[in-house]
Amino acid sequence: MSAPGRGTERPSALDTGAEGLEVLPRSTPAGQSDGPAAGTAPAAPAAPVLPRQRTESGDPAALTLLVVGDDPTGAFTAPYFQDGAGPRIRVLRARNLTAAGRLLTDDVHCVLLDLPDALESLPQVGQIAPRTAVLVLTDGPDDFRAAGAVAAGAQDHLARGEVDASAVTRAMRYAIERKRADLAHRQLTETKLLAQENSRLERGLLPTPLLEGATGLRFAARYRPGRSRALLGGDFYDTVRTPDGTVHAMIGDVCGHGPDAAALGVELRIAWRALTFAGIGGETLLRTMQDVLVHERANEEIFATLCVLDIAPDGRSAGLHLAGHPAPLLAAPGGPPELLPYEDGGPALGLLDDASWERIVVPLTGAWSLLLYTDGLIEGRIGQGTQRLGQDGMVRLAARLLAAGLGGEELLDAAVTEVRELNGGELTDDLAVVLLERHG
Repeated sequence: MSAPGRGTERPSALDTGAEGLEVLPRSTPAGQSDGPAAGTAPAAPAAPVLPRQRTESGDPAALTLLVVGDDPTGAFTAPYFQDGAGPRIRVLRARNLTAAGRLLTDDVHCVLLDLPDALESLPQVGQIAPRTAVLVLTDGPDDFRAAGAVAAGAQDHLARGEVDASAVTRAMRYAIERKRADLAHRQLTETKLLAQENSRLERGLLPTPLLEGATGLRFAARYRPGRSRALLGGDFYDTVRTPDGTVHAMIGDVCGHGPDAAALGVELRIAWRALTFAGIGGETLLRTMQDVLVHERANEEIFATLCVLDIAPDGRSAGLHLAGHPAPLLAAPGGPPELLPYEDGGPALGLLDDASWERIVVPLTGAWSLLLYTDGLIEGRIGQGTQRLGQDGMVRLAARLLAAGLGGEELLDAAVTEVRELNGGELTDDLAVVLLERHG
């Protein structure tokens, strides 16, 4: 059967009826002629044709090639071919990209474009098959389309005159490996960018405390992202000392995960520091921070919990404001640790327009330790069951570690490690902990 000219119909008794898609006939059986009838003009010289389908049974095709175009030379009429001991190649055919889109499944390893507008079609192929290798069939090795095809996103080109089983198999394998290398490089680049973004967000969420002049006070903090995503979540904290000697500490948690929650957490943390240095505190500070959250959040369902602690210059008392956040833990030498009062706390920021937050007075005497934390510390599970650590479990854990003489960073490291071990691995939620200690 002679090959049709480009752009003409190729009739087939086995046509599926799908637009642009046909099932090509198998090779002519031995003893039957497919040559010209008597009195007709002699056929044109035969174009290079890949070996016909193998009849022996065996493993399924190792690689799948989708040929897109009219194939005027009839080089890809066989549904399978194999070059020696190389991989068996399964051939699918589609006349245009519309039909190709219906055939592009995960088991297609390579696309061969044989279209007049192949260079213009490459972007569309990249959209419908972003992880599939692409070859472009050109009229010769020096065809101007060869370099242009690679520049436009193809992994390689194949000259029409070089089409045989060996050349196609080699070009496919090279193209597939180049595509894998491209995808690996792209993933590595994205991972590096993600790490840089994490680093920037972390600097915004977890700043260096400004405690110059706060003699006798020790600060320690720990942050651990949850296992459910790659980006930081919305946990944030900060600690500063204002010129009047008051030490202000804050810890908060924006609901949700990912860059949006982290960015909102950074905005709230910066707003808190700016307002604190401007001399604004108490309920006025919380109302202003709620205004910031409401104006910056992506939707009305986003809220943030907050714990704000203002320690007097003499270290003997503190003012506490809770906005839907767990109460801090207070420990003093010779006594068991206990949770600070939380009954007078208010709702989380962003839930109620007319919310109010009362100031809770906390007496402090002598040496003391104050532990501020997010709910990631207390929501971890205990063993394989559904029971969670909770605040009571955290109090018992802290009491045991304090009785062992731990303090500062050692205390936080031991607490976080034990919480993870009780959970049986990494925690689902983010975890942030701030420890303030005063000695004498």
